[in-house]
Amino acid sequence: MNTALLQYYEAIEKASADMLLAARSGDWDQVVKLEGACALLISQLKHAANAQALDSEEAQLKSRIMQRILINDAEIRQLAEPWLEDLDGILAGRPKSVH
Repeated sequence: MNTALLQYYEAIEKASADMLLAARSGDWDQVVKLEGACALLISQLKHAANAQALDSEEAQLKSRIMQRILINDAEIRQLAEPWLEDLDGILAGRPKSVH
């Protein structure tokens, strides 16, 4: 079993879950910090994946991990949308609306 390669996927999933928790609490600085950690892990994973392959059982586990990451990402994006709209407004010089 190629546990080293799967550990990268699991670490990315963990960072993704941590990003979701931070997004749910409105801690966007932490989300950005964790996004940087994810980017580093993804880079390391790409390098490791070039040298190693997963067997069919590992590929299935990878697929389940990736599905959880995508679900986390979708919720993070949904939570970030109002924040990004506010940021766009601030950068455009529009005052923030009160909800």
